[in-house]
Amino acid sequence: MSSTTKIAVVTGGSRGLGKDMAISIARKGLDVILTYRTHEAEAAATVQQIEQLGQKAKAIQLDMADFSSLDQFVQQLKNALQQGWQKESFDFLINNAGMGATVPFEQVTEDLFTNFLNVHFKSVYFLTQKCVPMLNSGGRIINISTGTTRFSNPGYSVYASMKGAVEVFTKYLAKELGAKGIGANIVAPGPVETDFNNAAIRNNPQLKGILSTLSPLGRVGNADDIGSVVAFLCTDDAKWINGQRIEVSGGING
Repeated sequence: MSSTTKIAVVTGGSRGLGKDMAISIARKGLDVILTYRTHEAEAAATVQQIEQLGQKAKAIQLDMADFSSLDQFVQQLKNALQQGWQKESFDFLINNAGMGATVPFEQVTEDLFTNFLNVHFKSVYFLTQKCVPMLNSGGRIINISTGTTRFSNPGYSVYASMKGAVEVFTKYLAKELGAKGIGANIVAPGPVETDFNNAAIRNNPQLKGILSTLSPLGRVGNADDIGSVVAFLCTDDAKWINGQRIEVSGGING
């Protein structure tokens, strides 16, 4: 490992989109620290895959729903950087960790709303704030949103509203952190066949078929359709992309 090797932190990196992001980033020659909420074995398997690519990796437990745990996580992150890399900083923060639920607006409870608020906005906002002092100049913050901030999908009012807040937040990050040499962008996936939201697309062939017809390319997305774009944003080739919302949805509802 070169002392100049860059490090990316990927939240929710044990499976699904986050796993592919972590592995795609490693293929670009970066080391990765990933987080998991409960799937420790899957996180360890992802770490092993990254190590097989010749990069260093580490997994740390993080529950974005538990806002009070953020400070403890940040300390664990600092310890991991010091012990594994002899560094006090890293280069890329990918806020990917999330949860899914399809709930009609009239059935949304305050508890559900609060849970989504913590996971998708409040913890993203303050985890980013706590990590900024550790981000190197030339680094990037990449927040993960959704195509449903652009087009409405019934049952996603809470999820999409929180992601809409993150999109506005990202523009402010780009504006306010530019003086530190730190950029920020949004990647917004369309429908993707993963285990997200209880594998809603994978387990429902009829829904998958309907969503596939909405894309000019005639299919829903796969994890590697998204991870490769996030990895690109972690390279020098993307150094002049800043403050942008990049939708990766195959042209759905174009």
